[in-house]
Amino acid sequence: MHDDLPLITTIAAGLGLALVFGFLAVRLRLPALVGYLFAGVLIGPFTPGFVADSAIAAQLAEIGVMLLMFGVGLHFSLGDLLAVRKIAVPGAVVQMAAATGMGMGVASLWGWSLPAALVFGISLSVASTVVLLRALEDRGALDTFNGRIAVGWLVVEDLAMVLVLVLLPPMASMMTGTAQPAAESMWRQIGVTLLQVSAFVALMLLVGRRVFPWLLWQVQKVGSRELFTLCVVAAAVSIAYGATKLFGVSFALGAFFAGMVLRESQFSERAAHETLPLRDAFAVLFFVSVGMLFDPAVLLEQPLRVAAVVGIIVFGKSIAAALLVLLLRYPLHTALTVSASLAQIGEFSFILMTLGGTLGVLPADAQSLVVAGALISIALNPLLFHVIEPAQRWLLRRSQVARELATRDDPLAELPMTTDPRFLSGHVVLVGYGRVGRKLAADLAAAGLPYVVAEQNRELVETLRGNGIAAVSGDASRPEVLVQAHVARARLLVIATPDTLGVRQMAEQARLLNPSIEIVVRSHNEEEARRLEAEVAGRVFVGELELASAMSRYVLERCST
Repeated sequence: MHDDLPLITTIAAGLGLALVFGFLAVRLRLPALVGYLFAGVLIGPFTPGFVADSAIAAQLAEIGVMLLMFGVGLHFSLGDLLAVRKIAVPGAVVQMAAATGMGMGVASLWGWSLPAALVFGISLSVASTVVLLRALEDRGALDTFNGRIAVGWLVVEDLAMVLVLVLLPPMASMMTGTAQPAAESMWRQIGVTLLQVSAFVALMLLVGRRVFPWLLWQVQKVGSRELFTLCVVAAAVSIAYGATKLFGVSFALGAFFAGMVLRESQFSERAAHETLPLRDAFAVLFFVSVGMLFDPAVLLEQPLRVAAVVGIIVFGKSIAAALLVLLLRYPLHTALTVSASLAQIGEFSFILMTLGGTLGVLPADAQSLVVAGALISIALNPLLFHVIEPAQRWLLRRSQVARELATRDDPLAELPMTTDPRFLSGHVVLVGYGRVGRKLAADLAAAGLPYVVAEQNRELVETLRGNGIAAVSGDASRPEVLVQAHVARARLLVIATPDTLGVRQMAEQARLLNPSIEIVVRSHNEEEARRLEAEVAGRVFVGELELASAMSRYVLERCST
């Protein structure tokens, strides 16, 4: 019967088994996505029993990728992307080169040809956007500075992979003998691809950011919730599809830019909320589809090769990324977060493997190794995020080098000697300069109240100082950053960052330095607000833009008393 209804049976089997095994995984204190992956293995073609339609599962997974990237775009502005370009662009390029080199090295030891080794290495170099987003969302870190770096890094990787997929056919021809025509074709393809991507980005930024918010406003005025949700989903899917067909951009990047332009609408928060259940459901199907590609026999037939692949993905490229982040003078915590974000592979790796096999470049067992590495790294990835904080504490306790990295000489990590004395006493220490932080800063400035910004984005700190605003660079959960912000003589500590993981530590360090300081915190929901109030014994506000206004009024009242 299921042969007549492959779409329904694939969805039913995928979601049903994902629920069962996801529940069991959580009860065993494992990430739920481990259960989703196992559900996919069970209904895949390499295990006995029911076999779902893998082609349909792959298309459903692609919809999940679109919706997830659209959701990220709704919270990610062009300014956010530009703010992390100095680390995301060189970081992604160098990390991909390092991982590709490691993959080529082991493939050469296995006796593979140069084209096969190159394609195999590239497939190990690019992380999965879907896996990263789920990890950041589960930790509430998607809107943090470290989260924006990781997302920007993967956007650069996705753009690079679009170019790789376009160039692979002529490169394969050149490597297999028809050098001159292939070389000419390759340079032509590079030019065409760059023009197409540039045209798409320009169209979205110049036209899309005006048309689509206006369209959402018109639909909202009708007053129908169904039409509003339909408009959002239709925009996400249709823009992603059009980007692929007309401009050669991937579905994921097309959906991401769709979200970015709809972010200009005042209803972007509602759009994100309305589509959340749909995004979650299709994200589950993505993990199920990954599990369906996995052949457990590869673990028995080629265990050493699988171990080598996992080692490159989880350790090799992550260490390379962490070292690069540190070389770019970013904090140790940022380096650990980015390295954990990249310690997996996913959708682009599968696409590249399939294309390489079609072109006759890769050996037959290459896809099995890549899928095995993907499944194992995806299952391990949430665990790596959980050990970031313990690992940082362990390194700081036992390693002088780690302590030097956390406290190294940085001209942006301390206020200039010429700072006006009014910013050094009785002022407000404002942690975070995102949407809420900017609103608070504007209101403080309008009231003539002094404040010092503590922000992890070094480029943003440079800009603030250029505009005459007192600011220090660093993680405010570290005592040296609060010391440089002169929290010991501050009147209030206002924590406006969306990352609530370090709030308790910030509050503890601030009260050690200034027992009488009053603390004001932002939160995302009522449950989190109650927990923060109990932990930091301060005033907690819930929401975003309306929260900013409420926080501003409260801070101004406290400063005037």
